[in-house]
Amino acid sequence: MNEVMSIQCRECRSGLDHCHGTVIHHVRYRSECTEDDCTTPEVVHTFSVDCEAVGCQCGQSAAQAVI
Repeated sequence: MNEVMSIQCRECRSGLDHCHGTVIHHVRYRSECTEDDCTTPEVVHTFSVDCEAVGCQCGQSAAQAVI
């Protein structure tokens, strides 16, 4: 088994459309990516988080409106 190690990710080596950034899902706003120039759809991102994980408050105002 002589596999060569590479510093590129699998998607890069395969030429697949993807992004190395993280999608942040907001409650009240459009989702955003941590990569400034990202144009790829949300579904091709490996990582995603809810906005509260990065300190966004937009979900709290929506929760208060329900109460």
